[in-house]
Amino acid sequence: MKTKIKIFAILITILGSFNAIAQSEIEEEIKSLSTFKWQWMADKDIDNLEKLFHEKSKFVHMSGSWKKERELEIIKTGSIWYKNAEVHDVAVEIFGDDTAVLWNRITLTAHVRGNDVENEFTVTEFYKMEGEDWKLLDLTFSSVRDTHKIEH
Repeated sequence: MKTKIKIFAILITILGSFNAIAQSEIEEEIKSLSTFKWQWMADKDIDNLEKLFHEKSKFVHMSGSWKKERELEIIKTGSIWYKNAEVHDVAVEIFGDDTAVLWNRITLTAHVRGNDVENEFTVTEFYKMEGEDWKLLDLTFSSVRDTHKIEH
């Protein structure tokens, strides 16, 4: 009986290790995708952003909230030009195998209404796996102090 319990415990440990590795790989994939997203926003790369943003995605900014089409229009026209997002800290939580939440603490340099502005934000990003691709469901900017820390 003790041998069966030991074998079962070993199997549970091995399965847990595989799950941790899979979660870690998803976390890295989401972090990478978020990094690409910031660059695409800076480059006004509407084609890649169109593919990334879920059809029902929402965007919450200091000045309001809107859906995918308006966000893409804002980026394309440059009414907000996300020139640079300096990422200071990132945390990712995975829920099941198809949902991820990422928090970035950033300093955003943007061109808004004719002026370059710099703001500290924690940005929350929700992702959902659809088919073979991660889709951004929500991107919310929260204004924070530069001393704000993301709890890991």
